[in-house]
Amino acid sequence: MTFRTVLAGTTALFIGQAAWAADPDLLVFDYSGFEDPAFHTKYAAKHGQPPSFTFFGDEEEAFQKLRSGFRADVSHVCAGSVNKWVESGILEPWDIARIEAWGDLNADLTGTDVADTGQQVYFIPSDFGSTAIAYNTDEVPAEDVATLDVFKNPKYAGRVTLPDNVDDAYALAYLATGTTNWTNATEAQFKAASDWLREVHPNLRTYWVDPAELAQLLASGEVLVAWAWNETLPTMAEEGFPIGFAREPKEGSSLWLCGYVNLKDGEGSEDKAYDFMNALLDPSSTMALLDAGYGHSNAAAMDGVGYEALTAVGLGPISAPVLAQLPMPGELREKQAAEFEKIKAGF
Repeated sequence: MTFRTVLAGTTALFIGQAAWAADPDLLVFDYSGFEDPAFHTKYAAKHGQPPSFTFFGDEEEAFQKLRSGFRADVSHVCAGSVNKWVESGILEPWDIARIEAWGDLNADLTGTDVADTGQQVYFIPSDFGSTAIAYNTDEVPAEDVATLDVFKNPKYAGRVTLPDNVDDAYALAYLATGTTNWTNATEAQFKAASDWLREVHPNLRTYWVDPAELAQLLASGEVLVAWAWNETLPTMAEEGFPIGFAREPKEGSSLWLCGYVNLKDGEGSEDKAYDFMNALLDPSSTMALLDAGYGHSNAAAMDGVGYEALTAVGLGPISAPVLAQLPMPGELREKQAAEFEKIKAGF
């Protein structure tokens, strides 16, 4: 995904600058919220202080800043952008022999489609989540969300919303039109997905930008049905909102995946970059990530989390198709981005 907001309440005051005085030997370029020390406790235990962080709003902003000469050591990025970043020449590969938990990571997340380019690994998955139908259970019967066509249902005209995010929107549209693997999407499949989004557009109340906006739309009753990230489920449930999270419509739901890349020409310590990754992937980070609504790529650690705890944050096992938001050809992603802008503008 191109934008992930985590840990409600994290201030945006520090975006674009180091959030606090920390280890000057490692600068992490990240989404605001991932500087939480609970996500990488072993780094501070080893070095006496957390890494330094600087933040971006979305991955395109991060990419352009790095291309223009900004220097950091490692960066968070979601899987859909990996190929573009690799092809740009701004990355160097990871040495997986130095990644202590590599053998414990979820094999579905570290497969060649996600992490490997030839014999080189440029992307190490760290966190993941689901995207599915969030809905008001007092107003929307379960049978209506048994299909993704709920977004076209005239019964909910002006009461539905999609994310203002090309990856999530096209994940929905591909699923709705029968495609569960976008890494090899054909021109016909792309056109079918685009046509579906165009058909949905007039039914929308708005395109939501961040989870706080989505929560407000749901809480106010303006929106009854949303294509939403799983973090919406525990957040709204804690507020006592009648929230449902349908991950098993007949067409399926989506899984997004993010991780870290090793930036070329970083000015900090390469050894500390590996210390950071090892701390983040350590089982000591699992519950902190789950508490924030995010799955941990360390499968061995996740095995210790019960079914109920996973289901409560929208990450439990399901019996339905899943479109994993894996890296796609750069040309296809650019084509989707351009088409999505036209659709949002009503064309």
